[in-house]
Amino acid sequence: MIAPQTTQHLTLASASPRRRELIARLGVEPDAVAPAEIDESPIKGELPRDYARRMAREKTLGVVAEGFVLGGDTVVALGRRILPKAEDEATARQCLELMSGRRHRVLSAVALRAPDGSIREKLNETSVRFKRLSTQEIAAYLATGEWHGKAGGYAIQGAAEGLIAWIQGSHSGVVGLPLYETRALLKSAGFPIG
Repeated sequence: MIAPQTTQHLTLASASPRRRELIARLGVEPDAVAPAEIDESPIKGELPRDYARRMAREKTLGVVAEGFVLGGDTVVALGRRILPKAEDEATARQCLELMSGRRHRVLSAVALRAPDGSIREKLNETSVRFKRLSTQEIAAYLATGEWHGKAGGYAIQGAAEGLIAWIQGSHSGVVGLPLYETRALLKSAGFPIG
């Protein structure tokens, strides 16, 4: 019996089912899923781009595994303000009210640790604008429950998509993993991908 090559082994450093679904679109099935246990609190004064990059890198470094380790993080930002992951309805409502009729940025960072220990990183920035949301539209969206655990209190792949006036950038990045950047990282590191 031939031992499997651990250099081709890929661990996804995320518990997000969306990231697993997205990477499957590239024809990649992770050999393991191992979310990193890290402190995800922003550092005082940390800018959204820096925070997204740091989180992706720390998630990648926070997993002990052979082969490749891929980690990612998605941050919703209004100017220099990092919007939280909505864990309760009040937070989701506040995020939606803040973004109503305004443009915000979704920063989706991805980091890849290669078998030799080197780290490659990419960041995708997408601009998104919600229509001006009425109280009834916000209440109806909150009733879906899709907002739970989502950065900025919404999931673009669900009912919120009908409330978005425009998007400029990567739809997959807003969902949680920028596929163009992820494919480029894997390919540049020598991971077998078409």
